Amino acid sequence: MLKVGHIAQMAPLRLYARILGIVFLVLAGAMLPPLLVSLVSLDGTWRAMFASFLLFVLLGYLLRNVLGSQADYDVQGRNSFWITAMVWIVVPLVASIPYLLTGVARGFTDAAFESFSGFTTTGSSVISTPEQLPAGLLLWRSITQWIGGLGFMLIVVVAFRKLKVGSRHLYDAEFSGAMQPKLHPRLAESVNRMLRVYVLMTALMTVLLLLSGNGLLNSFCLSFSTISTGGFMTSSNGLTSMSGMTLFVVAFFMLFSGMNMALLYNILTFRWRAVRGDEFKYYLLVFGISVVVATVALVAAGNGAESFCYSFFHLASTVSTCGFFINRPEHWSFLVSGITFVLMIVGACSGSTGSGLKLKRVMIGVRYVRNYFSKIMHPNAVFSVVVDGERIPLAYIKKVFAFIFLYLCFFAGGAFLLTLGGENIPDAVCFAVSNMGNIGPSPMMNNLGMTIDYAMLSDFSKWTLVVLMLAGRIEIFALLALVSPSYYRLKRELNFR
Repeated sequence: MLKVGHIAQMAPLRLYARILGIVFLVLAGAMLPPLLVSLVSLDGTWRAMFASFLLFVLLGYLLRNVLGSQADYDVQGRNSFWITAMVWIVVPLVASIPYLLTGVARGFTDAAFESFSGFTTTGSSVISTPEQLPAGLLLWRSITQWIGGLGFMLIVVVAFRKLKVGSRHLYDAEFSGAMQPKLHPRLAESVNRMLRVYVLMTALMTVLLLLSGNGLLNSFCLSFSTISTGGFMTSSNGLTSMSGMTLFVVAFFMLFSGMNMALLYNILTFRWRAVRGDEFKYYLLVFGISVVVATVALVAAGNGAESFCYSFFHLASTVSTCGFFINRPEHWSFLVSGITFVLMIVGACSGSTGSGLKLKRVMIGVRYVRNYFSKIMHPNAVFSVVVDGERIPLAYIKKVFAFIFLYLCFFAGGAFLLTLGGENIPDAVCFAVSNMGNIGPSPMMNNLGMTIDYAMLSDFSKWTLVVLMLAGRIEIFALLALVSPSYYRLKRELNFR
């Protein structure tokens, strides 16, 4: 006979299984377009794609309808971190199957690396010549980025209306450490509006790419990778062969994809009075100043009129954490590398599909430090950190500094482990910062003329980068919950009370 404590432990497992089942069924639906493309293009991979589709359906049905039946929909705040980390680890591992069955991956490590890189919207790839990939698999890579840009927990929130308060916990766990504005008092409606913005921007960019002279498949792949700020490219030469109009469209949407989703909703619905905010202003200000400085530096180095266009594209790709690259100017300035490195760490706006520290956290940290020094000069004065006219609670400021500290620790630790895996220090630093920021092909390494070949890395280095990708995408706290003994002790105590 089961004890009460055992039942309490089993109840969350049913919910975990049901959530995983829903996600796998969504992946099965996402596999249908690549399967159709594979059949139409006769690329020879339709059997592997169909087998992957059946696997996702089978897993989804078993987890949702068998193991997840009679699930308890009560999600506690601490369980939400575990659910988030579990989904973000298990799903990419299983979703690596298409890479194995089609034979494009040399082994499980390469297949898993490609899958994690897609879902975390990193864009790093062990496939050196993506232009030779079967059409169906090329589309599948981009779709994984599009799904990852939206986020698994947002899919769960839309699918599970019964979660109620639990939806808020999962939403917060997906964006742990960042203040996320709501577009509607009801969370499910807020997420639905975000999804509509995401789909509308993708559709609009696809149409513009088609009008720019790109093929249907390439337009879909490029729009999926851009809107998600993923960065998977359809050519080993990046976007160097694209037309000027295509590069303009890509640069424009990269810059917008790095903005807050709520802000984009207000822009697309013509709510101009709501288009405001300190982060939005500083995002444009930082980008604008960076473009001007980079342009001047490249012109001073001996480049011509193309310096501005290159700087605009390159820095839009960097600040949005998209990671696309084009041919660099003939003469390179080290100052541009410095700007690139800083923007890779800072990243995009909070509430966007981009990664990095996020500009709002940097703003809060800078303003707190400024107030600290002002307090030294004026001991009796009272200072508050104010963003968008609202006072930021001290508890949240502590959380921001904790995140920044952990982010830098993961970056430094990852770079150190990469040196143990055989990389030299400059390469290890570039690999670590670009994959931690989910940028992928390091813009610094590309523009310094270095060749990036993830396929040549050791398995140890690849799994190190996978951990960095995950930490950058689910923002560390959920990932640390899996390896925290105190988390499991407290969770066990709560289950047996």
